Amino acid sequence: MDELKQKLMALGLTPEMVDQVIHTIGDFVQSKVPGVDRAMVEKLLAGETGDLFGMVTRLLGSKFM
Repeated sequence: MDELKQKLMALGLTPEMVDQVIHTIGDFVQSKVPGVDRAMVEKLLAGETGDLFGMVTRLLGSKFM
């Protein structure tokens, strides 16, 4: 998540704007995924990316199976 924040700040956004952008995107993504997948989105937004590949695989797998 820190890498994303740095990239957004490199575009000239203030730290407050970056937080708003990330919050808005998070709300949007959560509104588009089923309830069981929302926990994974919340973990990603919180920076808990220990098993990022596994989380994304489960999230996408639930959409195509």
